[in-house]
Amino acid sequence: QVQILESGGGLVQAGGSLRLSCTATGRTFSNYAMGWFRQAPGKEREFVAGITQSGYSTTDADSVRGRFTISRDNAKNTVYLQLNSLKPEDTAVYFCARGRTAWPTHARNDYDYWGQGAQVTVSS
Repeated sequence: QVQILESGGGLVQAGGSLRLSCTATGRTFSNYAMGWFRQAPGKEREFVAGITQSGYSTTDADSVRGRFTISRDNAKNTVYLQLNSLKPEDTAVYFCARGRTAWPTHARNDYDYWGQGAQVTVSS
């Protein structure tokens, strides 16, 4: 059973930065893509960013492009999401998830293990 744990959330002013971390258990971490999603109150969970199993290729949502960066360290079984130039509309619970294959997609159904989420609140 794979367990995923996010950390690094918090309260930040608009224009500020945060870094989220996500650690996964299991010896096959480097075989799978990883993704970040977010869910704001009253809204559906949406894709934010994804990274291939090797870390050489990434994909992200239009709403965060140029501001958020996903990366991973397979030696530490950890994936990161650097959030810069934060806006109040970025306020959400951020979820880390393991992909079903080595390539990330934007679809929730293509991810099989999920963390409990980390709250990010951006004040104006």
